[in-house]
Order: sequence, then structure tokens, then C-alpha cells
Amino acid sequence: AAAAAAAAVDSNTAGSSSDASVPKNNRSAQVGDYVTGPTTHFGYEDVSIETKEGRVREVFESVAGNYDIMNDLMSGGLHRLWKDELLRMTGVEAVAKASRRQAAHNHPADPLMSILDVAGGTGDVAFRFVDAAGCAERSRSSGSDEIKVTVCDINPEMLRVGEKRARDRYGHALLDDTKALSFVEGNAQHLPFDDEQFDLYTIAFGLRNVTDVDMALRDAYRVLKPGGRYLCLEFSHVPNPAFQAIYDAYSFNVIPAVGEMVADDRASYQYLVESIRKFSTQDELKARLEKAGFDNVEYTNMAGGIVAVHSGWKPL
Repeated sequence: AAAAAAAAVDSNTAGSSSDASVPKNNRSAQVGDYVTGPTTHFGYEDVSIETKEGRVREVFESVAGNYDIMNDLMSGGLHRLWKDELLRMTGVEAVAKASRRQAAHNHPADPLMSILDVAGGTGDVAFRFVDAAGCAERSRSSGSDEIKVTVCDINPEMLRVGEKRARDRYGHALLDDTKALSFVEGNAQHLPFDDEQFDLYTIAFGLRNVTDVDMALRDAYRVLKPGGRYLCLEFSHVPNPAFQAIYDAYSFNVIPAVGEMVADDRASYQYLVESIRKFSTQDELKARLEKAGFDNVEYTNMAGGIVAVHSGWKPL
């Protein structure tokens, strides 16, 4: 397990392969709009902007019941380690403990920590936050909680699967009494939340499926409080040509075939593989975050660049 974890998380960070951070004045070059005309990409296929959202919805309706299997196929099972690393980077466990200590003395009316996980319908990332923050334990002993975790997804079938998993895992009090965990249908491009509502925004393996990434980043900025943090875990681009060739061979030859065998759905898995290749490079996504207004933007490569975590902060 230690060897797998070491392979899953690289030391490559931020604007180069070795920098640990990027100074605020060392911003990326300007980047053009993500959507520039009436069409966009759906994998390698050009489709109208109006069509893409429905096509993506169909893909995730198809895979919702086998979403964990899909992630295992797409990542060779490493997505679990990558999500654990995302949790570690958020610092949720330590912040939650500090918030609870503060609440014990002040009894705040509003949540002391509000987390939004976008495109997280089945709850895989949100459950990590719930566990790290001790929300399940609180739900069994109290009618209120200072920590709130909200899952937002455009696909109602994904949300249905996620809520069922949550009730099976934690019982009903977490969702119905303390309301520390909630599931909300919404589009990442125009979220159904107030301005400056959340302290932390995460999105894991969802941003590349959004029609207009720039619009989604601007709305993420809108719903974050000043000083709030944005974290995106997403499949990315491998800089090593030899490793890229091996990765491509696995992606295009194995993943769709196994998807057809396991889930009887080759087309959805073919799209997911193609969508990775059409998505922004690490440096391009960094530039888009800066364009949206985020400060101190950096990224961390994992598994040689197969995935990357991008981090940015909304200025105070």
C-alpha cells in the first residue's frame, strides 16, 4: 500500500515540475475562452453547445449504478488514493476540530465550516469529508452540527444513488436531523447557491464534463467566501512520451472493452477516455483559474500527470 501511495502522488507541483508554489506575481500567460463558438467537444465529436449537456447527462445516467466500477476502470483503482490525498490537502479534519471547539463556547447560529462538493453525486468525496469532520458521530448525539457538507450534481440519478448510499452508510439523522450532509441538484455553470456561501469548493473528475469550464470557474469563485479555497481533482496530461504511450494504449484498448464487458456500455467509457484528451493541460487550467480571479494558484501532479489537483484561493 505504501508503494502504491508513493506511485500515486508525485512531487511535481505548480508552475514547473519542481516548484512548491507560484508567487502571486508569477501568473500564467493569458488564455482564450474555453467556448468560442456555437460548437464544443463531446469526446472527439463536435456537438452544439446546447447538445453537450444532454449527452453528458446520458453518459452519467448510464454509469450511475456502476460509478465505483467506472472509477476503478478509469484509474486502475488508484482513484481511492487520489481522493484520500485530496482530503488531506483540504485540511478538513483539523479545521473541523477547531470549529467544534469554537462552537462549544460560542454556539454560532450559522455553520462554522461549509463545504461544497460539485459533480459529486454518488458521495464518494463528500463521505470522506463527513468522516474526517466527525459529522456522523455528531448526528447520533446532537440535533445540530457546525459543519455542513453539500453535494451538488446536475444528474438526479447520480444524486439518487448518492443519497441512498449515504442513508445506508450513516442512517437518516445525518441528512434529516443535523442536516450535516445534503444533496442538491444543480449545474456547475450556474449553481443554485447564494454568493459567498462556502468555505471550500471541491470538484473531482467532473470539471472536464462541464460545457463551459470558464463559466463554472467563475461561479465557483462567486459562491466561495473571501479566503475560501477551490480544489479540483481531474484527469490531466502526461508529460513523459513513453509513459503517455503506455497510458494511451491502456485507455483506448482496455477501458472501453472492459466497460462493455462489465457494464454493457462501451460508448460511455469511450467518451470518458476521449474527454480526458480534450481537456485542458495543467498549465492551461491554472491560467483559467487565475483568469476567474483566484490567487495563489498551483497544481500537484499525481501518477506522472495522469491526474492533477489544482488549488486556488479567493482573495480576502
